[in-house]
Amino acid sequence: MHLNLPEKRYYSIGELAKAFDVNASLIRFWDKEFDILKPKKNAKGNRMFTPEDVKNLQLIFHLVKERGFTLDGAKIHLKEGQKKTLDKYEIISKLEGIKAQLMQIKEGL
Repeated sequence: MHLNLPEKRYYSIGELAKAFDVNASLIRFWDKEFDILKPKKNAKGNRMFTPEDVKNLQLIFHLVKERGFTLDGAKIHLKEGQKKTLDKYEIISKLEGIKAQLMQIKEGL
């Protein structure tokens, strides 16, 4: 899954919900459930997610929504092999990007 987010230091929960095409409540729920998400909170108490949090959200989204893991299964998977899972996810993301570029080139022919 490729997200169209501008490069920023912090992202609001609304921006991420729109980018992932999910409700903000789901991201809030995942924030409570997964220890790897550590958004900062501003003076109003709003969650502000860092680019690292966005990567972790992409990984959670991939495991839960795309691969069909249960929340407990995703937690275990992340704890046991976070580095390996992250590497696989990055490879898949890069390949999907290459595929999209190749499809654009094909359409242009």
